[in-house]
Amino acid sequence: MNILQILPELRVGGVETGTVDLARHLVKLGHKAVVISAGGELVKELEAAGVSHYQLPVHKKSFFTMLKMIPAIASIIIKENIDIVHARSRVPAWSAYFASRRTGKVFITTCHGFYNKQPFSYVMGWGRKVIAPSNVIARHMIDDFGVPHERISLVPRSVDLSRFRYTNPDEKRKEEFNVGIIGRVTPIKGHLHFIKAMHKASKSIPRLKIWIVGDAPSSKEAYKEQLQVLIKRLGLWHNTEFLGTQRDIPAILTHLDLLVMATTTQEAFGRVVIEAQAAGVPVVATKVGGVIDVIEDGRTGLLVPAADPQSMSEAVVKIFKDKSLARRLAEEAVKNVGEKYNLDLMVKNTLKVYEGALKNHKIMVIKFSSAGDVILSTAAIRAIREKFNHSYKISFLTGEGSKDVLLRCPYIDELLVCDLKNKDKGFKGLIKWGAILRKKDFDIVIDLQNNRKSHILAALSLALDRYGYDNKKFGFLLNHRIRDDKPLISPLEHQFKILKMLGIESQDHQLELWQSGDDMSYIEELLGAEWLSANSKLVGINISASPRWLTKNLTLAQLEKLCAGLGGKDMRIVLTGIEKDSATAEILANALKNIKLINLCGKTTINQLACLIKKCSVYISSDSAPMHIASAVRSPFVALFGPTDPRRHLPPAKNFVMIRKDLACSPCYKPKCKTNECMKTIAVDEILEAVDKLLK
Repeated sequence: MNILQILPELRVGGVETGTVDLARHLVKLGHKAVVISAGGELVKELEAAGVSHYQLPVHKKSFFTMLKMIPAIASIIIKENIDIVHARSRVPAWSAYFASRRTGKVFITTCHGFYNKQPFSYVMGWGRKVIAPSNVIARHMIDDFGVPHERISLVPRSVDLSRFRYTNPDEKRKEEFNVGIIGRVTPIKGHLHFIKAMHKASKSIPRLKIWIVGDAPSSKEAYKEQLQVLIKRLGLWHNTEFLGTQRDIPAILTHLDLLVMATTTQEAFGRVVIEAQAAGVPVVATKVGGVIDVIEDGRTGLLVPAADPQSMSEAVVKIFKDKSLARRLAEEAVKNVGEKYNLDLMVKNTLKVYEGALKNHKIMVIKFSSAGDVILSTAAIRAIREKFNHSYKISFLTGEGSKDVLLRCPYIDELLVCDLKNKDKGFKGLIKWGAILRKKDFDIVIDLQNNRKSHILAALSLALDRYGYDNKKFGFLLNHRIRDDKPLISPLEHQFKILKMLGIESQDHQLELWQSGDDMSYIEELLGAEWLSANSKLVGINISASPRWLTKNLTLAQLEKLCAGLGGKDMRIVLTGIEKDSATAEILANALKNIKLINLCGKTTINQLACLIKKCSVYISSDSAPMHIASAVRSPFVALFGPTDPRRHLPPAKNFVMIRKDLACSPCYKPKCKTNECMKTIAVDEILEAVDKLLK
């Protein structure tokens, strides 16, 4: 793998050390490691290890500089053939994120801090994988930034054990008792509370020496001066040494009897803690953030409340007075570090994250409605799965009214159900679902719906590749599109023209549905109550299309004549439709009392209806979902077409008869019509002949 890490600078610090350690080991393991930063003293170590370093001003918070960095980073990604871009800080993460999108590379972040919940911080949750060094940070990213749990990877920071020599605290203890605090001199590190605690501890520790390792950034010089004033006022000046920034932390730790970490905010991890433990230095730390992952109170260190000098001083004095406690804490801690926080383990776990991210590809297929059209998409879903096997996770976004079609579909991993007609209606609904889809981090969107809403959601998902038709319905939001000239081709051919852009060409256009045993048992129970004999031939009639398409329906007189004709052929007739069609079925039953009609309008789900149609010797339907169901379950059917064109809507099937009258006004695609001649002119005798033909 070719890995690019990007961070503000390469000066002394936990983030910087971790970056160097990882890059060095990646090279040892045969990977390519590249680092981008604004430079610093650690660059020499990188280059000595065979790591390529590019110096760019990625530390600057200027909007224009960040914008300028996008093409610069993108060019490095292309030049070095990078597979993964790993951002370790917010400022460079913005430029790196857009450079990753421009080049189509995987973007990963590591959250090294407990970020304020503000827009600037959200980029750290946009990685395909978000690495958290502690459970506290992982929970913070989930709760405060909405990062899905499955995208979080817990990889604690590590220590290079070869750089630290464990020394028993008993061997180290001299007349002086050296207590140190290591880290940047800033308010969040709690130096003021540390000094106050040391003042209290000095009354019980005769020869106390205080080491302050680290320096203040230019913006915090006033705080450092405040610290120096406090030290003088408390009479600790002769006990205290300001050692400034130290590169050789292992050497510092060989002289310390105790390390105190006094951080007052949610510490992401506390790298200096495990470094001290690796060197055999007992630790007193504030109970904040990721520190509680590292220290088990009383076993591997002592935890005290934050900003509490009294508790801190008591813990320091306790370790000073109880040498056996200091020894036990050091022994347990170094064992814990060796098992959980060694460098090899961190590199191994990080590589697992990288490998998982490269394999974790995701596809979303969009088809909201209607139920019949979703059934028509089942062949496309099967072809997509066959193309990508299980290397891609496939999600399907559909509407509330169509979800039952795909409940047990074996070709998809996740079914997403939106309700854009009701609770998710309008602009707010699109924004809401756009946010949901972005969290899913899709690589590919295949838009089989191809309307304005689906194109908008495809764009809002921020998927790198979005496929569909270039039409007048915001088709420009797709970056892989073909013109939709509404050719006279079947619905499946229309879908497969999109799939062809992904290299998918399938000759298998058979539709599918997936019913359960309970669905079939339910239908058998309903039919059993109608005294249906085993030898009875069952013919189904779909009374109407959707309420919107009145022009697709046969008239009541046609239905009555059709039922009478079928009844004369000694067939049992089952009427299907939605609940409101039950009234029409009752009218037919009253008009044809000598024929035992079975009224199941509104009594079945889609999958139960599929079981029913499967039991029919022939099924009669206009252009609507039940006709597509008949195709999916391979039942013979009579397809009645009026205002729509069968060349564009007839589902694939072998055993069917299509009836359509070629009128001057047809196909008109009008859901309402004063005459409805296209359906009225279909002769009932013609339908009966079609039934006879299919039965033979």
